Amino acid sequence: MDAPTASRLALMSIRPQFADAIFEGTKRIEFRKRRLAPDINLVVVYATMPVGMVVGIFALGGYDVDRPSLLWKRHRGHTGITRSDFDEYYRGTRLAVGLLVEQAQVFDEPISLAGVQDGLRPPQSFMYLDRTGPVHQCLAGYYGKE
Repeated sequence: MDAPTASRLALMSIRPQFADAIFEGTKRIEFRKRRLAPDINLVVVYATMPVGMVVGIFALGGYDVDRPSLLWKRHRGHTGITRSDFDEYYRGTRLAVGLLVEQAQVFDEPISLAGVQDGLRPPQSFMYLDRTGPVHQCLAGYYGKE
């Protein structure tokens, strides 16, 4: 993975089965209802309970934004979710946002949120973190890996 260039990264809560699919390479798109900030190019994955740990990172390869039905049609082979779960998530929503997953790397050992930054609590969806201090120290070993 290339060395970071932005000053922030996103910490994203993802259900464990979907996080596993990202790191197995079967889920190459993460569905959300809105884009991340334009300076974000790296996403840190927090696997929600029962895991409750930071389990890996992926590079944000871009976005695919469209009506939900069209987004599903383009990506259905590598979504990692069922059509009914997809439809339920986007019910009543005009636009769907797909975060394109690249260079996903699972950590050798999961990291507690406190290990990333003191007092850090799991985000409902995602939050932005500064790439300095504890976050940088925690993830620096993964920059530059292929």
